[in-house]
Amino acid sequence: MRVHVLEHHPIEGIGTIADWIVLHGHEISRTRWYESTETPDPRDIDLLVVMGGPMGVHDETLHPWLGREKAFLDRCIEAEVWCLGVCLGAQLLADRLGGDVARNAWTEIGWWPVHRTLEGASDPIFRAFPERLDVFHWHGDTFAVPPHGAHCAYSQSCASQAFRKGRVVGIQFHLELSEESLGGLIEAQGSFDGPFIQEPDQFLADAERFRRLRKANLAFLDHLASEIGRA
Repeated sequence: MRVHVLEHHPIEGIGTIADWIVLHGHEISRTRWYESTETPDPRDIDLLVVMGGPMGVHDETLHPWLGREKAFLDRCIEAEVWCLGVCLGAQLLADRLGGDVARNAWTEIGWWPVHRTLEGASDPIFRAFPERLDVFHWHGDTFAVPPHGAHCAYSQSCASQAFRKGRVVGIQFHLELSEESLGGLIEAQGSFDGPFIQEPDQFLADAERFRRLRKANLAFLDHLASEIGRA
């Protein structure tokens, strides 16, 4: 499988998605928007992975390359490329499919559970999720599920945590984080207030959480790959 990754900031890499790519012998290529705006032909991509970042979907004045990225996403969606968006990536994909992206009522940072919806339980990809899963969050914005898309997961503080519309899948939370890849986020953490904000010492307090998260991510990606293979 040919996997192309869109990255938006050096602190937000692909984490344990790299483990999955190596495990299955997939090819990987990258566009790092903070360094280059070169993108491949969508016909040369089997799976597009759109990662997170500290900017917002509408921050084109601060990050002019966002306009080029949105145009590239439109081309990929039109070409029916399978797409997986993580956090900002999910927001960008939802935006291109007609879902509003705006500030969430609460900023969510740290370990908080997500709950699978009935639509998620019936979806072949999201069947990999248990009904409740503790995952890592780092977002202040959120997306509305695109028109005619499936609402697949929610949390106490954020109604839209995951969606699927055809070949486009978005997750607001981070399944890919490892103890190592979390380091950059901890260094970049600003000052936040609210009931859904944890402190950095809580992030790394339980190593078992990361093992469960990696297992969940690998299962999720396997289900996604199976869907791609059946298409």
